[in-house]
Amino acid sequence: MTVVRRIARPMLASIFVTSGLEGLLHPANRAQVAAPLVKKLAGPLNLPDDPELMVRANGATMLAAGAMLGLGKFPRLAAIVLAGTLVPTTYAAHAFWTVEDPTIRAQQRLHFLKNVALLGGVLLASVDTAGKPGLAYRSTHAQSEARRQAHLTTREARHAAKHALMNARRKRDID
Repeated sequence: MTVVRRIARPMLASIFVTSGLEGLLHPANRAQVAAPLVKKLAGPLNLPDDPELMVRANGATMLAAGAMLGLGKFPRLAAIVLAGTLVPTTYAAHAFWTVEDPTIRAQQRLHFLKNVALLGGVLLASVDTAGKPGLAYRSTHAQSEARRQAHLTTREARHAAKHALMNARRKRDID
């Protein structure tokens, strides 16, 4: 792992770990903000209609995935999970377009854009292969290797069949 990854992953993860812990331990204020979104999505997604429970679950998810990202354990998976938790959090907590007061609106827009930047960071982390070939390359390479092996096997089978036929003819001519 490069020095940049060793430093950057924990830096990116820190906001998710602290925010997740806060949501897990003190969900009341966030539950009030999340209530309209939870009520809206609970039915269609078959989720509990309990904003406090959903805030706690989101907090636990952020805490666990943030810790995994920070420690470098399944960092790509952790980053995808963090992206998934960030979208509803940003929409529910920082809907600046609904705020009338210009000062609060500017503050909410700033938090919204900060979360969009964090989303960009975790999306980049989700595709970071740490210098190793990515899944697309590996699948293409495996496919071409399978084709090559199939071609070689076909050639060997033809060669073996040709020799078997020649040996059978020789045996028949001798007998």
